[in-house]
Amino acid sequence: MATYKSDFLNILSERGFIHQVSEPDVLDARAVEGQITAYIGFDCTAASLHIGSLLPIMMLYWLQQTGHRPIALMGGGTTRVGDPSGKDESRRILTEDDINNNLVGIRAIFSKFLKFESAGGNAVMANNADWLNKLNYIDFLRDVGKHFSVNRMLAFDSVKMRLERQQELSFLEFNYMVLQAYDFVELNKLYGCTLQMGGSDQWGNIVSGIDLGRRMNGAQMFALTAPLITTSSGAKMGKTAAGAVWLNADMVSPYDYWQYWRNTEDGDVARFLKLFTILPLAEIAKLAALQGAEINDAKKVLATEATALVHGRAMADEAAGTARKTFEEGTFAQALPTVEIARATLEQGIGVLNAFAELTALVSSNGDARRQIKAGGLKVNDANVTDEKMILTAKDLTVDGAIKLSLGKKKHVLIKPV
Repeated sequence: MATYKSDFLNILSERGFIHQVSEPDVLDARAVEGQITAYIGFDCTAASLHIGSLLPIMMLYWLQQTGHRPIALMGGGTTRVGDPSGKDESRRILTEDDINNNLVGIRAIFSKFLKFESAGGNAVMANNADWLNKLNYIDFLRDVGKHFSVNRMLAFDSVKMRLERQQELSFLEFNYMVLQAYDFVELNKLYGCTLQMGGSDQWGNIVSGIDLGRRMNGAQMFALTAPLITTSSGAKMGKTAAGAVWLNADMVSPYDYWQYWRNTEDGDVARFLKLFTILPLAEIAKLAALQGAEINDAKKVLATEATALVHGRAMADEAAGTARKTFEEGTFAQALPTVEIARATLEQGIGVLNAFAELTALVSSNGDARRQIKAGGLKVNDANVTDEKMILTAKDLTVDGAIKLSLGKKKHVLIKPV
């Protein structure tokens, strides 16, 4: 592990954020001498960011904590194009309204990690639509396009991978790296931004921006990339059987978010504590030393601390308390995800397959529910379901006034009549 003089690079290095840095000695010296401004771009392809975006958000967090200025760049313009990096197919084209609606949901998460100028801090939120949407195509080709070699662009991994697999790469996507490079130059001009950070799959795009800045303005700019995070078993970070783990509470509840981190593989606990919490490294070292069943205590700390960053300390503690009551004390907890239904509907009776598949979405289909029943994976009020024709009625309500449906040991939903 490299040793740096600046707090910024030292913290990123010690916590496992650094994969590659361009001119590390020069960047390190700049960070010691004074404040540097750095950015990371976030495209607006959904109404929320997911856990995969947490790593770059945490990089911006530590940047600001060590006295520098972060820019969270919203890709209002580039979202209309689509980044081919790491993709096997073209991105769905979104309308302007889709992008603007997504921006609203995405912006909210950053205020939990960064202190913006409006709140007395120095963080900046920019939107590349402000300059990209105004570009004149002919002028852009003449002033910017002339600095790009198609031969070199074809050699980038993001492009080469698609071509080698004989998967279509549209001219629209081919232009993405040019637009991203231009973003870096524009942010350098507007804010004095000299560093772009991102995942390791962004290295080629970032280096193109450095080269463009040098050619157009004689500016010295830098690149820093983080490793792409996979779990110990090789799975992609943030993907579950139920889909992406979103950061917005209306898309994934704080309880389910807590459970995602609680289910971290043993081999990932120490690494994830460094990356996704702000606990001191000495405390993380103690948790990482736990062995056997005690590793579960470290997982609970990871879950609570990671949830507190995104959803607040109160919601994190509530999620931890709900899990404790559900799994350790064997009681219901009202903070479990709840589906409300009309009391008359329950009195008429609900088929167990429908309850698991349609009502609570604990399983993907009736067929999936049948398979889970055969495998002993479904429970009603902690009792195994053995009959796929079982009907849930008011007689199944417990003293808590709800019916508890469970998939395995860790997924639960309450059905409550109103």
